Amino acid sequence: MIDFTNSIKKNKAYAGANGSKIAVVYNGEQYMLKFPPFPTINKGISYTNSCISEYIGCKIFESVGIPVQETILGTYTSNGKTKIVVACKDFTKPGITIQDFASLKNRIIDSERNGYGIDLADILSTIEAQTSIDSELLKTRFWDTFIVDALIGNWDRPNGNWGFLQDMKTQEIEIAPVYDCGSCLLPQADEKMMKNIMESRELLKARIFQFPTSAIKRNGKKIGYYDFLMSDHMPYECRRALRQIVPKINIPKIVEMISDIPYITKTQKEFYGYYLSERYNQILMPAFQRLVSLEKMKRKHQNKQTMEYQEEEELER
Repeated sequence: MIDFTNSIKKNKAYAGANGSKIAVVYNGEQYMLKFPPFPTINKGISYTNSCISEYIGCKIFESVGIPVQETILGTYTSNGKTKIVVACKDFTKPGITIQDFASLKNRIIDSERNGYGIDLADILSTIEAQTSIDSELLKTRFWDTFIVDALIGNWDRPNGNWGFLQDMKTQEIEIAPVYDCGSCLLPQADEKMMKNIMESRELLKARIFQFPTSAIKRNGKKIGYYDFLMSDHMPYECRRALRQIVPKINIPKIVEMISDIPYITKTQKEFYGYYLSERYNQILMPAFQRLVSLEKMKRKHQNKQTMEYQEEEELER
């Protein structure tokens, strides 16, 4: 168990509204230490579980091979109060700064909305229009992240919560590791709520099919993960991400990882494993199986057309 209380502090400020943040040094490396914010919905808890959500969410991204910030759970004591905190390795360095997608979006003068506009069509058109980075790489990261966010129930991935690393000397940029996963896994759920969700199929279904939704909107409404992934109107890149990412998700390994976390209770461990398993089984797996079935039917139809064409050619000869 790691206590960051007496870690060396650095004079660096971090932006963002979700909880206090300070810079510390751990094992010779600089980390952003994030503290749990006060709850805005569930006033029955002193602090949210966002630091735990951040840690688990990032570990899941790592498990499927998506570049993500390194995270370490620990504690920090101040004014006699000990809190669970998460240390996020600082992937910036002197001369290398982080620029969010909103900043890139603001450079596109034909964008219909400002940088923080979350309309899907506008985001995708910005990805195509920008010239700072390969658009195919950017689309791949965008949709890969979307699929994992569907699994972990992340409702807060707007344009300010993903972005790029920019070399201020050369002006070159690259896609930054995934960061800001603290809004997944129902961070304001206390143990009573967790137990209620595990005991009630109706409550569980509401938190799978109704909310949390994606932060991104389509046709003026926030995207529901299940409805979108089961739709006939998924962009090709989203179908590719679904096909590539789902087979990499190992729920038993994820549950094992959660069971090894020292800072959380037995109920929390049981809930996180249960909730992730249910989201996988009720959102991602049905969407994946449907996609595989549709692609199989399409190939069968194409093979039939090819055979018919070949038969026609034979007859003409």
